[in-house]
Amino acid sequence: MAFGLLADVATGYPTLLSELTITTALRTAATSAVAAKALARPNSTVMALIGNGSQSEFQAIAFMTQLGIKELRVFDVDGKATDKFVANMREFTDSGAVRIVRCASTAEAVRGADIVTTCTADKAVAQVLTDADVTPGMHINTIGGDCPGKTELHPGILTRAGIFVEYPPQTRIEGEIQQLPADHPVTELWQVIAG
Repeated sequence: MAFGLLADVATGYPTLLSELTITTALRTAATSAVAAKALARPNSTVMALIGNGSQSEFQAIAFMTQLGIKELRVFDVDGKATDKFVANMREFTDSGAVRIVRCASTAEAVRGADIVTTCTADKAVAQVLTDADVTPGMHINTIGGDCPGKTELHPGILTRAGIFVEYPPQTRIEGEIQQLPADHPVTELWQVIAG
């Protein structure tokens, strides 16, 4: 959930309060797609989505339309979330735009994936994706580490991978790299895009 507040600059008086959950979901999916366009293997067609809540639909549509993803391998510990995801994506599966493969585990979902996006909701230090799950050349987007103390990746993945972030000060507090020393090197996404 997100909201925005517009205030009068002179007085600080609120002039608009707006619900921004959809805007946040769109921005997050767009940023993930921009990162993958710049960093994932060219011609990637298989994506794993770990966590099948509302963010996953935005991620799936962004990657289908912007990167040409043709197969989504999906897993969530809550089978009802996956049921809802599959139902909401029916327009795309019925048209043949994408094939959805329901998987029984994270390991099964990421097997053969070019791109992996973790978008889980558990507010805990978790290892949704283990070091053994990751293969060379796999692109990983982690969008679920969205508060202090919440992670999705095994630290071993981070120590052997290039790390690209949107905004380092925030990411060091509430992203995956909160698991690493404060001086661990990262590259800002804008630097990659700018060349």
